[in-house]
Formats: sequence, C-alpha cells, structure tokens
Amino acid sequence: MKRLVRGLAIILANLWFYPMLVAWSLVCFLLYLPTVVVWRLATGWEVDRITRHLVWIYGRIIMFIMRPLVRFRTDDFAHFKDCRPGIIVANHFSFLDTYLMGLLPVWDVRICLRSWPFKMVWYALFMKLARYLDLEGTTWADIVAEVRLSVARSHWLLIFPEGHRSRSGAVQRFRSGAFKLAQETGLPILPLCIVGSDRLLPPNRWWVAPCTVHLRLLPPVEPPSPDAENSHSTLCKQVRTRMAEEVRLMREGIGA
Repeated sequence: MKRLVRGLAIILANLWFYPMLVAWSLVCFLLYLPTVVVWRLATGWEVDRITRHLVWIYGRIIMFIMRPLVRFRTDDFAHFKDCRPGIIVANHFSFLDTYLMGLLPVWDVRICLRSWPFKMVWYALFMKLARYLDLEGTTWADIVAEVRLSVARSHWLLIFPEGHRSRSGAVQRFRSGAFKLAQETGLPILPLCIVGSDRLLPPNRWWVAPCTVHLRLLPPVEPPSPDAENSHSTLCKQVRTRMAEEVRLMREGIGA
C-alpha cells in the first residue's frame, strides 16, 4: 500500500513540476529583455548584476513551485550576515542543486562551472549575461583577475569543488582550485552542505520524487596567507572532511 501511495505521489509531483517549470521558464524568457531595460533605468545597475538578481528570483520561484512536493530546511544561514562576501563551496548531488541557490539570502553570486553547462542552448546566453565563470575554458590568470574584480564589487562566488555530481550519494574528492583561489585573493570559504537533492532528482533519472531537502551553512573558514606553501591543498582536505561528516549527520537527521 505504501508503495502504491508513493507511486501516485511521484506521478502527481511530475505532472505538477515539469509543466510549471516550463511555463515559468517561458515567462522569464519572454519578460527578460523588457525587465532588464526597466531595471537598468530604475537602478543604474550593469546588465550582469541585473541578470544575477533575476536568476536568483527565478530560482526562488522554482523553490516555491516545488513546495507541494519538497520540504526545504535551511540551517545557519546567519553566517552570511557575519561574513564578508567569499567563495561558497557546495557538495553536488543533483542537476537541481543550482536551482536550490534561490534559497540563499544572498543573490549577487557568480557561479563558477565546468564548460559543458555553457553549451546548453537554453541556459548558455543567460549564463554569459550573468558573467558566470567557465573554469575549464578560462586561463588561471584570467580566473584570478575576474575573482579579484568580484572582490572589488562585493560579489559572492559559488563553486562545486567535486566537479560533477556524485553518483554514490557520498561526498567525492574535492579539487583544490576553489581553495587556491581563496588563498590568492584572501576570500573566505563558506562550506554549504546539501542533502536530499539526490532523492529529488539524482543523476541518470528524469523524474522528480517528493522528499526533504536540507541545506546547512558551516562557519566561514579564512584562507591561509598567499605565501604559505601548498596550504590550499591542506585547506581543501580539511573542508572536504568536515563537509562529508556534516552531510552524513544531516542524512541521519532526515532519514535519507
């Protein structure tokens, strides 16, 4: 009986979510240009900043659309208020993890990704307009220069240090690039733990399932000094170990 009820819940969830996702995405696409024009006249902001704000609003509405099928929990987001803008590092379980960033209390976030998302026709234009960073298609010197520009303009950055979604449900090995950036630019690291998105929409599955998604922000970690040798690698391992343990505890808390 429980399997039958869950099967019906999954069917209803997908009949609700995907049509609403397509409809809201189409509305945003059609309204983007006039909204940017009005927003720029009203605020004087640059197009990239306006686009990042609109992307955050887009994600926030997606979270609202998902409320009938997903219970969202967020913990310790007060750390954002106590910390200057820095590099958010998040574990990566689902394609929808980037949508979950609509739950964050900060919106001026430059997302740093591998090259393949920039080839997705329906996202590429807006990612470029938002000045998201292509980590594979950009030289290290240019990445550092862009991050220093972000520091000057008080932008946040978001990086998934695993590089791709976990297929096992466990936090994978972290690549050290985010931590090297922190060391070279002096930006703090803000570890963001995500649990439950792999039950919502894991890799190699197209349908969403009702679940609980839990986000927890750990205390900020200050980077080592720029002249400290290989300390970014040590920081990478320490943050990864801390996040993996926190993810394990969070899974126990929601029964995931």
